[in-house]
Amino acid sequence: MHMKMPTTDPRLGRSGGFSLVEVLVALIILSVGLLGIAKMEALALSSTSVAGMRSLAAIEAASLADAMHVNRGYWTTASNLTVTVAGAQITGAPATNVDCSNGGANAPCTPANLAAYDLANWAASLSALLPNDAATVQCNQATPIECSIQIQWSEQSVGMSSGQAAAASTPTSETNGTTAAIQNPTYTLYVEP
Repeated sequence: MHMKMPTTDPRLGRSGGFSLVEVLVALIILSVGLLGIAKMEALALSSTSVAGMRSLAAIEAASLADAMHVNRGYWTTASNLTVTVAGAQITGAPATNVDCSNGGANAPCTPANLAAYDLANWAASLSALLPNDAATVQCNQATPIECSIQIQWSEQSVGMSSGQAAAASTPTSETNGTTAAIQNPTYTLYVEP
């Protein structure tokens, strides 16, 4: 009788699980990947916030442009006019104390009164929506009159490095290509009332 001896294969002798070192290496690789995903999520959130602020600025500028189109009696004669808005404070606008909210039923609402009322409401809305807002409305002397609406505000960007944040916080000129525009963007709309 011939008996076969079992052969031992070194590959079969080892159990099929993972070693502790393999598990630790896998956890390190996974954690580095999750940190990258977290950074991308922060950048996406920051980009969404920035895009929302820029959309609000565009909507507010279009709102004032529509008010200018409606009140052509004032804005087509407003040559060489400069109105500045900082927060809810307005300078350079026509002064009025007439409430034009119900079409002037209580008192006559002249084009200048309506323009002052529109600018006051627009400044209050701008101040409520955009942080550290500043706006300028300038109309030229040429015919036809053209006006520009320029809005500036502050925004914080999560995706900036510490060097970019330091450069943005120091006053710089527009010509040297610094990152100051990242922190204080400007939206400009040109209107022909």
